[in-house]
Amino acid sequence: MEVFLVFSTLLLASFVSCQDIPYEVSLAQLQACPKECRCPPSFPHAVYCDHRGLKRIPVIPPNTWYLYLQNNLIDVLSEEALRNATQLRWLNLNRNKITNEGVEEGALRAMSGLLHLYMEDNLLTTVPAPLPATLEQLRLSRNRISKIPPGVFLGKEHLALLDLQGNKLEDDAVTEQSLKGLSGLVQLNLAKNNLKSMPTGLPATTTQLFLDNNAIEKIPPEYFKGLPKVAFLRLNYNKLENSGLPKNIFNLSNILDLQLSHNQLTQVPEVPRNLEHLHLDHNRIKSINGTDVCPVSASELEDYFEEKMPRLRYLRLDGNEIKPPIPRDLMVCFRLLRAVVI
Repeated sequence: MEVFLVFSTLLLASFVSCQDIPYEVSLAQLQACPKECRCPPSFPHAVYCDHRGLKRIPVIPPNTWYLYLQNNLIDVLSEEALRNATQLRWLNLNRNKITNEGVEEGALRAMSGLLHLYMEDNLLTTVPAPLPATLEQLRLSRNRISKIPPGVFLGKEHLALLDLQGNKLEDDAVTEQSLKGLSGLVQLNLAKNNLKSMPTGLPATTTQLFLDNNAIEKIPPEYFKGLPKVAFLRLNYNKLENSGLPKNIFNLSNILDLQLSHNQLTQVPEVPRNLEHLHLDHNRIKSINGTDVCPVSASELEDYFEEKMPRLRYLRLDGNEIKPPIPRDLMVCFRLLRAVVI
């Protein structure tokens, strides 16, 4: 152990000049490294305790910024073990056995600077609380979450990414009240849940909305009126029919990527002028009329101005009943198309 410590100290001295951390602090961090974990001298703020078969969290040194505890057997998020880890910025607890009962009340509260929290593939049934106000990313996919407690996100205006895919959320669990406080949300992932309707009360800042693998049959008229920033929308593997898509429902000023694969559509919906990628594969579409779906008039096409032209560059139509060749009127309208998959 002494030989290792001397060697590590020499390594640390060679790297510390490029780290914004005092040498004495780095040395103390290295010496306090839990015996179950690995603390690279070249990355003195990181503690690696992953893939160790741990059943409990060891006591974490106070100058830890990045803590990796994934792929263990941990069932308790211990307040005592994390008491000194007040500088944590990144905590990875993926693929453990943590339940809501195992999240001790003060464990997360002490992390006043935490930015990223990963708790995927655990045994949570609700969103854990209380969450640090500084949090920017919260990843809770593939748990057993069926409830989002009201008020759990109050004061979480810095949270930009919320990943809840692969849980057991139903329509009544995702409401304006349950999401209240997420005034800075950019990406919301609700794929692979039990939703039958489009979720309501989403933050107006939402830019990326992922709803794949649910049982959604229709989109209400004016649904996107309160979501002016949506640019990436995924509704693959749902039960959408043409009757469930109101006219011009996707006519959004910021939409760039629209995915409607593996639904029950028989017609191509209206294509927004600014849309760049459209996925319609594996539906029941038999034909496509470029004139009908073109978002600009014939006169606009004749007076060619690139800034006014439809922006579509990628169109996927395979898995339907459409046969080659690609209709000429489609190419006349969408002159920026670089790939059409039939």
